Amino acid sequence: MVRPHLFRSNPATLADNSFQCVSAVSSALDAWRETTAVADALRGHGVEVHLFEDPTDRTPDSVFPNNWFTTHPDGTVVLYPMYVANRRLERRDDVVDLLRERYRVRRVVDLAHGAAPGVALEGTGALVLDHVARTAYVCRSHRADARLVARFCAELGYEAIIFDASDRGEAVYHTNVMMAVGTTFAVIGAELIDRADRAAVLQALGESGRDVIVLSRQQIRRFAGNCLELSGRAGSVLALSATAEAALTDRQRARLAEHTTLLPLGVPTIETAGGSVRCMLAGIHLEPAVVVSPRPFTDGHDRGPGAVEVA
Repeated sequence: MVRPHLFRSNPATLADNSFQCVSAVSSALDAWRETTAVADALRGHGVEVHLFEDPTDRTPDSVFPNNWFTTHPDGTVVLYPMYVANRRLERRDDVVDLLRERYRVRRVVDLAHGAAPGVALEGTGALVLDHVARTAYVCRSHRADARLVARFCAELGYEAIIFDASDRGEAVYHTNVMMAVGTTFAVIGAELIDRADRAAVLQALGESGRDVIVLSRQQIRRFAGNCLELSGRAGSVLALSATAEAALTDRQRARLAEHTTLLPLGVPTIETAGGSVRCMLAGIHLEPAVVVSPRPFTDGHDRGPGAVEVA
């Protein structure tokens, strides 16, 4: 996660993000507090959080780090090109350095290298990944270049399902505002998908064995599709905004509760920027860098109380 100190709605992304608004009452302090509260709530449920600070005003969307990098169980870190110029400044060496230090990073695939300005693939905003079936769901938009989608799939071994979706007559700017895929369930705003593509998307989700929960257009507008399943201390946790949770019906909450524990989080200020809780979280799927064994050293040297041998 990245905690912004000078948060503001990004004027450069207003043109193609219909979920975004400019609120006169939003404040940078509110966004700082909301991000802090999200990190605290996740840690309270046993989710490990690496929280980075952004004290600058150069990167208004830095609170959404999932767009510029992803991590994968095979040890791959992927870096992505962003659509607008000030979002390209969000990329941080210190984040990549932490991943290398704390986790087993085998390679870094830089899809941003050589990408022309305006040619973008915005991470798990553009790509909703089914890690089990190795399927990448992609809504066509300025934020998802088809050639980069193909390269991602070739590098990571995914098959892309690309479709058209729109709201208020505009293309949905990010796939992850209208759908999410968990371990045993999925949520999707099916009515936003073009009729020519809808059956294929729903069929793929159904064949994956997921419990598919269909969301209405109004629920999507309230960020009900923008959620992320995480591993907590007591099992699966579904991080979503309080706005999103309130938009669900009792039956939808009950179905989700069969699979996970709902964790609603209040981020109304962050949501004015056009993203919600899922966008705030860049998931880590890497293995830890070292495994510590509780056995003592076997070479006969005394290294003090509590010393252990690295396996």
